Amino acid sequence: MRGIKHPLKYRAVDLRKQGLSIGKIEAMLQIRRSTLSGWFRDIVLSQEQRAYLLQSGKDAFVKARLKAALWHREQKRQRIEQAKKEAVAALETINLSDKSVVEIAMATLYLGEGFKTVQGLGIGNSNPMILQFFIAALAICYDFDKTKIKCELHLRADQNPMEIKAYWAQTLGLPLENFKTVSIDQRTRGSPTYSSYKGVCALRCASTAIQRRLLHLGALYCE
Repeated sequence: MRGIKHPLKYRAVDLRKQGLSIGKIEAMLQIRRSTLSGWFRDIVLSQEQRAYLLQSGKDAFVKARLKAALWHREQKRQRIEQAKKEAVAALETINLSDKSVVEIAMATLYLGEGFKTVQGLGIGNSNPMILQFFIAALAICYDFDKTKIKCELHLRADQNPMEIKAYWAQTLGLPLENFKTVSIDQRTRGSPTYSSYKGVCALRCASTAIQRRLLHLGALYCE
């Protein structure tokens, strides 16, 4: 590949003089970049050609970053999908209709999220799914009448209490009149709230016996 004897040298030099990048010429002619650099050492490109190559390099960098981001996103999607499949497979080994399984799940949830420093059953969360499960588990395990549940809302300053009450009442299937107390965090004044955030809803039930049972059951199971 030394000197003018290489059959593609004239072609490569001509392409470079047209303003093509070394990378593109390397891909077209399958000649090593080190060889091309030697051939092009004395070629002076015009200002327009240099500007074009600079912009092309920037565009290529942007495309490469986008391609990498898409690749990582797809890898993450595949990992999440695999995790879901494994979760489904694990649940298939459990009798989900068994009341004892539901109570164990409820007890471990209460051990982590439930109220422990006051008498009476209580739990608060911003995730509707957590509270929906808790209400359903109360009915399954203890035949508890959910209309006896009292609700408290803890909201940010820019949230509309009546709208949030209606949201939680509909989402949890509870009477609107069960939402008695609303507290507003004044520290959030002037800070906008995401539309998806509906505050924290706290459920309270006058059942210390169930509270004690869940706390002991959850602790003993974890031990």
